[in-house]
Amino acid sequence: MKIMLISGSHRENSQSEKVARHIAQSLLDNHQATETEVFSLAGNPLPLWDEGIWNGEEKWQALLGPLSEKLAASDGFVIISPEWHGQVPAGLKNFFLLWGAGELAHKPALIVTVSAGDGGAYPVAELRMSSYKNNRLCYIPEHVIVRHVGSVLNDDAGKNNADADSYFRKRIVYACGILCAYAGALKGVRESGAASIKVFPNGM
Repeated sequence: MKIMLISGSHRENSQSEKVARHIAQSLLDNHQATETEVFSLAGNPLPLWDEGIWNGEEKWQALLGPLSEKLAASDGFVIISPEWHGQVPAGLKNFFLLWGAGELAHKPALIVTVSAGDGGAYPVAELRMSSYKNNRLCYIPEHVIVRHVGSVLNDDAGKNNADADSYFRKRIVYACGILCAYAGALKGVRESGAASIKVFPNGM
């Protein structure tokens, strides 16, 4: 089972990417996935959507082709988002606009949000409300909000709040277990043919 993780922060060396890499390794260490990969939006590697995607322009095909193949080969996703001004970063919202060929369709995703303080709830609501419509990504009911992220999930244990760090590590294993169970179940939905996006390419 392959799980792909999308680190949604535009910043280099972000806390979101730290969390993404921890979860990727946790999935492997706990034998929940056989393969993981982190795709980071640091440095804004994907330009803003334009209608050239619909027209099959060569620049878009060259840029998105390799990533499209990786997404299509994945069984599930972890979407990691920081909370910036109470919302999801623009680059992450743009990411969801780019996939209309079924790469994400009817595959489960775990939302993980990151906050330097007590926040992190707003991106959960925003992602659940508006990021899945046409790409048909399926968010599972479970999510994780990593609050005070600077003091947890660090490689240097001396930088961690021991109690909070232990809690988040256990919560991540629990949530990822649910994600992988959904990944196995939704494979049958995709293979059934009932969820073909060719009939109605856009959601309502």
